[in-house]
Amino acid sequence: MKKSVVGMLALTAMAAAMGSAFAQETAKAAPAMTAAEKEQAKKIYFERCAGCHGVLRKGATGKNLEPHWSKKDKDGNVTEGGTLKLGQQRLEKIIGYGTDGGMVNFDDILTKEEISLMSKYIQNTPDVPPEYSFKDTMDSWKVIVPVDQRPKKQMNTFNLNNMFSVTLRDTGEVALIDGDTKEIRSIVKTGYAVHISRLSASGRYVYVIGRDGRLSLIDLWMEKPAVVAEVKIGFDARSVDTSKFKGFEDKYAIAGSYWPPQYVIMDGDTLKPRKVVSTRGMTVDGEYHPEPRVASIVASFIKPEWVVNIKETGQILLVDYSDIENLKTTTVGSAKFLHDGGWDASKRYFLVAANASNKIAAVDTKTGKLAALVDVAKIPHPGRGANFVHPKFGPVWATGHLGADVVTLISTPSDDKKFAKFKEYNWKVVQEMKHVPGNLFVKTHPKSKHFWADSPQNPDKDLAESVSVWDMADLSKPKAVLNVAKDSGLPPTKAVKRAVHPEYSADGKEVWISLWGGKTDQSAVVVYDDATLKVKKVITDPKMITPTGKFNVYNTQHDIY
Repeated sequence: MKKSVVGMLALTAMAAAMGSAFAQETAKAAPAMTAAEKEQAKKIYFERCAGCHGVLRKGATGKNLEPHWSKKDKDGNVTEGGTLKLGQQRLEKIIGYGTDGGMVNFDDILTKEEISLMSKYIQNTPDVPPEYSFKDTMDSWKVIVPVDQRPKKQMNTFNLNNMFSVTLRDTGEVALIDGDTKEIRSIVKTGYAVHISRLSASGRYVYVIGRDGRLSLIDLWMEKPAVVAEVKIGFDARSVDTSKFKGFEDKYAIAGSYWPPQYVIMDGDTLKPRKVVSTRGMTVDGEYHPEPRVASIVASFIKPEWVVNIKETGQILLVDYSDIENLKTTTVGSAKFLHDGGWDASKRYFLVAANASNKIAAVDTKTGKLAALVDVAKIPHPGRGANFVHPKFGPVWATGHLGADVVTLISTPSDDKKFAKFKEYNWKVVQEMKHVPGNLFVKTHPKSKHFWADSPQNPDKDLAESVSVWDMADLSKPKAVLNVAKDSGLPPTKAVKRAVHPEYSADGKEVWISLWGGKTDQSAVVVYDDATLKVKKVITDPKMITPTGKFNVYNTQHDIY
């Protein structure tokens, strides 16, 4: 008995000593950095890393990047890790060459010196950025063109339904491109690296949110479409939408922030802030999280509600905007690390990727309850996903994956009697279409017989520069793999020109794909004929730098995918 007690005491002392030794090693091992180096690294981290790894580096889509972390599994076993454990050389290789889990190689984006700098930076304790209050939000608000001075009717002759809002990532702009003529109608200064463009219910206003938290309101009725109001809703942001339920069209807007973790409700036509709501709280596992970021927001078509997905907590919030002074919110638990998603064909169910949990959560916006939690392959990343009628399984919704070589098809319910025979498959994975890892977006259209998927995060250059296309009649393998970089006719470069984000024209006859190169490379948007898969037009311009997401006005306004 005495021996066992002594042994236990010895083990306890040894553990304490090891912990102390680790703490000392941590203190010694963090590489020294000058103030100038830290500032440079902070900027690079915000622009390139924070979206996946978090401002506090606790991880979500990407891995935890804290100097030291530990976690318990369900049996109480403790696992420890951290960037200090990986060390400088290993971190430089990971950053330079990327990973099979969907992280791109940065050796053609960052210099060797910058890769070394970032490897040092993430071994140091992350700084906690400041908060951002309602007053800060109000102070940033600007109305550039008052409502009473805006056009009473459309003052240009553009076919606005087929206009595309194209993100020019690194210049902090969007290009408004005419889908009929393929001409750039306006290049509008916005926030840095616009993540998404959303349309007002009327189709008049485009709301674009930059990753720097700057929200810009563009009026498409002006002779030359331009920003008429703007506001900064935080330091880091991704999501925005408007009120779309009957009687509330264009009345409100909502934008979500990564940091601070909160969302802001505004007047739809001026962006005047009305309410700021924090999302800090408990995860679905019952643990407090200091950085639960607002990942994606969509407007319900059947209720005056927004679906607000909180990344780290795994909570889906149904925010009732019928009375914003007395805000009512329904909290639906799902799975952690919610990211992006889209509506099923009926627009009753919203399907969102809990990507680090390898699940798709479906919320029933009619009942306000979780409809399903579907296990899928590694790191689902649907964008908005894609809806079509499968020849064997009926209505399905599709998601691609960053970390797996498949596109997953999930059966979705329908009130249409002709689909009643497929009910047994609902909320089940009915097929996995063979693809490659590193997919970001999948897309189809109700008038198309094809299904498109990119792979810009794949470490292989040819695959990152290509898209795959399936014929709906045969989903067993791609009908074609199109090398968009070669089809563009642009001169080859050592840097990867990533083919990203297929987007259909309003009539479903064309597919637009961005070629996302380096800042100094000539980039392009390549337009394919959806029926023949042949190139129709390559849109280039010296001002069109690093194009990424493209949002067709009509398809975005009506959530057609």
